[in-house]
Amino acid sequence: METRNLVTEQILELELPMFLSVPTTHRYSCQEDPDSFKLHRRAQFAAWSAPALESYLIDLQRAKAANRNLLAIKYARMDNLLPCENVSPLIDAIVDLALAGQKQFIASFPYLMRGGRPLSKQEDAPGLTSFETYLRGELETYSEKTLQLLHSDMIGLHQSGSSLSEATYRYLAGQWGFDRLETLEKTLKQKADSQPA
Repeated sequence: METRNLVTEQILELELPMFLSVPTTHRYSCQEDPDSFKLHRRAQFAAWSAPALESYLIDLQRAKAANRNLLAIKYARMDNLLPCENVSPLIDAIVDLALAGQKQFIASFPYLMRGGRPLSKQEDAPGLTSFETYLRGELETYSEKTLQLLHSDMIGLHQSGSSLSEATYRYLAGQWGFDRLETLEKTLKQKADSQPA
């Protein structure tokens, strides 16, 4: 666990400056709150294996050495401002697994997922990026080795009855002071039910 945490922090040290320097017509809210950016990225990486994390760290180190901003490329791809440079079939395989996991997670935790990103790229709109488009934009910046390792991690999660979405939000629930994800969902439901109609 110590090694995974260390690698995750090294990833964040490389990602944050890339993220803060993404050229945009409008600042993303996370760009104004680096601690929130780090929290959500730690949550995303919580279910990754050590080999996948280490491979992605190498991707970032190589990108930095080549003066390439992987996060700027991700956001440019999300907005279709750059052509796709990575056509690995693993991207579709990972997106399919992630969409299935996210769909199931939304069904299981509807109050937590209220106001979240729309699920599929068909729901993209100006200023509103779907889960699928966001994920695909990010995956296109990964090396083939990182994609292979992440795909293997996601298959393992799927076989255990979990998903990347569930693992991400379990981590966040703990960081927000909840003993379980289900407790967070129950709290949000009670809050919603107590609101005047």
